[in-house]
Amino acid sequence: MAIAFIANIAMFLTGMLGWYLAHSTALMADAFDMLADASGYIVTWLVIGRTKRFHRHAAQWNGAMLMVLGAGVLIDVIHHVISGSEPHGLLIFAFASLSLLVNSSVLAMLSGYRNSEQVHLKATWIDTRADVIVNVGVLVSGILVAVSGYRQIDWIAGLAIGAYVIHEGREILEEAGKPELEP
Repeated sequence: MAIAFIANIAMFLTGMLGWYLAHSTALMADAFDMLADASGYIVTWLVIGRTKRFHRHAAQWNGAMLMVLGAGVLIDVIHHVISGSEPHGLLIFAFASLSLLVNSSVLAMLSGYRNSEQVHLKATWIDTRADVIVNVGVLVSGILVAVSGYRQIDWIAGLAIGAYVIHEGREILEEAGKPELEP
């Protein structure tokens, strides 16, 4: 968990730099997803060895963070559409490639939690799986923006990622709310 936490904090900061430099809603979505994951990893680490109730609350925290940050991304997309920002496709591609490399490594490290009976550990795997999928989407959007010059592709990618992050948060909240997880 410590390595996953450090990797996600580093990639959140890197992603925010990419968002600033590339004017990309997709990179901001990716960065916010990393922040939610870092938060989830630290909470998960803190509840290891505690009761199922703590595990459930940790998973609920993960889900809620994803939903809130996903909503923040949707607001950023609206802001970029109104302001008419100009995303830079090659920068988006470069930052997304780095994120994909890091998240693929973290996903491999957490693969043992994929089918965990402990909801808080399974939630960390779900979060990281979402990161890898998001990274691929951002990477493709960067290529498409670079090749076509259509800035709307970045906005659509940011919108799709924001909606996907909200979906992942809802999936975690549903998993955490299952009756068999009651203390």
